[in-house]
Amino acid sequence: MYISLDWIDELVNLKTIKLEDLIDKLTLGGFEVEEILELEINKQKRIVLDISATANRADSLSLKGIAKEITSLIDKPFINSQYTNQNFDYKNNIEKTLFNSEKSINYSSFIAITLENLTDFTIPTWLTEKLLCSGVEPLNNFLDFQTYILLETGYPFEFYDLEKIQDNVKSKDFDLTLKPGKKNDTFLASNDINYNLTSDILVVDANGYPLSIAGIISNKTISYTNQTNSLLIEGSIFNSKKIRQQSRIIGLRTDRSARYEKGLNNSYFTEALLKLIALFKITNPKLICKIHTTSETIKPEPRKIILKYENIIEILGPILNSQKTTSKNLVPTQITEYLNRLDFPFVFDDKQSIWTVEVPIARIDDLEREIDLIEEIGRLHGFNNFVTNLPNIDRIGTEDFSYQTRKKITTCFLNEGFNELIQYSLVNEQNTESIKLVNPLITDCSMLRTSLLPNLVKIISENVKQGNSSLEGFEYGHVFSGDINSKYLEKEKISGIFGGAKFKREWNDKAKSLSWFEAKGKIEKIFKKLNVQISWRISNLETYQHLLHPYRTAELFLESGFSLGIFGQIHPILAKNNNVSTELFLFEFDLELLKDELQRIKLPLYKQYPLYPKITKDLSFIITQDITFDQIQTTIINNGTKFLKNIELLDEYRGNSIPKNKTSLCIQLTFQSMEKTLVTKEVEEIVSQLQLVLEKEYNITSRI
Repeated sequence: MYISLDWIDELVNLKTIKLEDLIDKLTLGGFEVEEILELEINKQKRIVLDISATANRADSLSLKGIAKEITSLIDKPFINSQYTNQNFDYKNNIEKTLFNSEKSINYSSFIAITLENLTDFTIPTWLTEKLLCSGVEPLNNFLDFQTYILLETGYPFEFYDLEKIQDNVKSKDFDLTLKPGKKNDTFLASNDINYNLTSDILVVDANGYPLSIAGIISNKTISYTNQTNSLLIEGSIFNSKKIRQQSRIIGLRTDRSARYEKGLNNSYFTEALLKLIALFKITNPKLICKIHTTSETIKPEPRKIILKYENIIEILGPILNSQKTTSKNLVPTQITEYLNRLDFPFVFDDKQSIWTVEVPIARIDDLEREIDLIEEIGRLHGFNNFVTNLPNIDRIGTEDFSYQTRKKITTCFLNEGFNELIQYSLVNEQNTESIKLVNPLITDCSMLRTSLLPNLVKIISENVKQGNSSLEGFEYGHVFSGDINSKYLEKEKISGIFGGAKFKREWNDKAKSLSWFEAKGKIEKIFKKLNVQISWRISNLETYQHLLHPYRTAELFLESGFSLGIFGQIHPILAKNNNVSTELFLFEFDLELLKDELQRIKLPLYKQYPLYPKITKDLSFIITQDITFDQIQTTIINNGTKFLKNIELLDEYRGNSIPKNKTSLCIQLTFQSMEKTLVTKEVEEIVSQLQLVLEKEYNITSRI
């Protein structure tokens, strides 16, 4: 929100305060100054602050609201605007005409006035300059008045062409009502888009003709144009929940609806309307203003909050003196002063040190409990002026097994070059198995995710767009499946994505992407560090058929036979749609199963370093392709004696020199004893015995 210091200076005298001090006061008071802009408008330099207001302070989303905050923070009086500080006979008429109607859940105030005899369309220069300082491009018509009032007071008003309304309803006199829209009726809005009305959409109606979707957008047919000579101005305070509901139904959010969504009240509503009339009278002194329709619901009783001195001291603690060397507590006179600066009516009980505070209408939405008032006192005094004491820690907490397991797994992935990623669990998946939220805030966060992988692919896609093609990451997260109304399942998964980028293995090699077997080896290396034994099988999981390559995907199983998860290459169509490499690899494992497996096994932290050397021998042979390496490995382990420590597949070759339907394997065997130095003759005898076993079991042909 852009705030011009010149505009603020008309409401609060800032001449005696430095800009740096003002920014510090605002920031410490909860209104962070994002940026300081210096604009040149009409050959004059203007200082503009970009201020970020908190979501629960709808009263501060205007220049007047910020000015009120500044008066409280720097203890200065509030000044009424010089351009609109005039007396009008409309004020008494409006207040008399507003009547208490039956309680409505859709609005608290509704007023419509007509303006006729509009002949001069000139917009004052000072007003145009204020719009430019606020980052708004002036339209040089009466809609600039509408924007000005919205910026200064926070109240949105809607302008209609009065003559066009009378032509459409075929009458000079018409009644305004708020009613549900007619089902299947279409509404052409001022943005040239047709919207389908339903009974859940509230419309401002004139004798059966819809003027606007209440609080959101007007009808294009009767919208204001530069040729309009008479206006119907509608101002209302609509229910924030109703406006949010309508916005979601029609898929539209406007500047006006955004104000209502944050929660407006009618504390300064009449004054805002009078200022709007005053703007029209600047260039149209013979303006004819008439009150058309007014309605106001019964106002709630003012809320009163009991504020106790002892609770203030207990929560805020002692304050520092001016030299910041000694500390003392706030005294009751200081608290009384702060309540006066906030314009909070109160009654003080001197004997019990208790304030009975009446919450103003402007703050009724965010001040509900005593703690809220204590926060206001701390804000005005400055939270940086209180003594900061860290609590004494009696004992340091212990890490439970779940935390220890997560830390081990995280360390393994980080050591392999992965980055930990965090994403939202709410997505917009086009999946029939996804659980849809009943009342989502936005469409992009309308479903619970069934897998972590789609968003990981999107992250890679976004990084590629930014020129970063080497991101490798993993993520912990919950996934959901089933029916939210009957039975659904929530599981915690660990997923990741890597590969795609080309790099050199050797300095004289060409840059190449990670192959499927190299990627598989990277996963195996992680499980080896965790001391978890896994087996690989062809995957038939339908859940991942649109995510992973149909012929380059494997399912991982634990020794217990439970399916741990999935690993595979990205599906080519998914890679093309997201403009990423087809040589990316993804995995998704069940974290709870992995935790249970780590709890079942004993992870060795230390083992004796062997004192005797290793001997390695290579074994090359030709074998039929229908025999898996797992079978060969199991046979070698069972017959390799206690000296066999490791088996590694070095090479697999198929070519013209190899018979059809056969493959050549080269296996490296590592032998080592913990008791003595092995001699070559002993190892060769073991290898010869292994060759005989393989020839007998699998009919291999040894190669030299």
